[in-house]
Amino acid sequence: MSGDDEQWNDSNRAFLQAFMARSTLTLEQAKPLLAAIQTSYERKETLPEDITEADLNAHIAAANTRISPFDLEIRSSFHQTTRERVYAFVNSTSDPIIQLATVHTADEISFLKRVLDAMFETYNTHRHEVMAITSMQAVRLHKAPESGRREAQEGSTTQGSAAQGLKMVEAEKMLKTLVDEGWFEKSRKGYYTLSLRALMELRGWLIETYNDVDDDDDDDDEERPPRIKQCVACKEIVTITEWTGDVFVGERAAPTKKPSVRRSGAGWSANTSRNTRDDRDQDSDPDEVAD
Repeated sequence: MSGDDEQWNDSNRAFLQAFMARSTLTLEQAKPLLAAIQTSYERKETLPEDITEADLNAHIAAANTRISPFDLEIRSSFHQTTRERVYAFVNSTSDPIIQLATVHTADEISFLKRVLDAMFETYNTHRHEVMAITSMQAVRLHKAPESGRREAQEGSTTQGSAAQGLKMVEAEKMLKTLVDEGWFEKSRKGYYTLSLRALMELRGWLIETYNDVDDDDDDDDEERPPRIKQCVACKEIVTITEWTGDVFVGERAAPTKKPSVRRSGAGWSANTSRNTRDDRDQDSDPDEVAD
């Protein structure tokens, strides 16, 4: 214990407290933070450019040793668009949805689950692996399905109003809150996706929930690729990528409305109409496109 106590000092405590307050950090964000902590602790000025990745990793390793008995961990992964390494403070074992229930109402948690179902089921088809949802699509999920409300009314009242749903303004507020809390990210085109921190923390839950081999939605015998996909190299969940030059995963995979084009020749027009209908048949909400 004496060796551990020597490695755990006020500098480590200050870093852990600052990290917990932020939930996520990058190396560039950590440099001024660690520089200020080191300046205070060592009584001599330390500049941000003096902080290295090894310094950050040393503080993270010390913090993980202390917080692991509480099922907490600082993990890292590369952001899917910026490719910058992000460190996140996550719960390593318990159900993350239960964690959210400590700060959100039952109706809000039910709404969140419906949004996640839409991301990884409704808008994650074999042809269009979007795994994202627009504001309009999400807000339309503010009410619980009729079957859920009916079951809640007929069943026990111990679940409160968990199947009653939210008002549309409440759903919009919840989406903003999830962004502010670091669970969702919102793109410039208005698509909501799970943040990198959420992917790290929800990884096990997402795979267990959406990679169910017994999928009743598949009518053919062909095995459907897993809804939650992982990078072959790093094993991290992939929700944004480019498989080939024109095949994408993420919001760029979202179907768009095709302009009606009139050309001479009935065969060409018929094929175009049929292809358009086929695309619509593959997607649950064809009338909604990116802004």
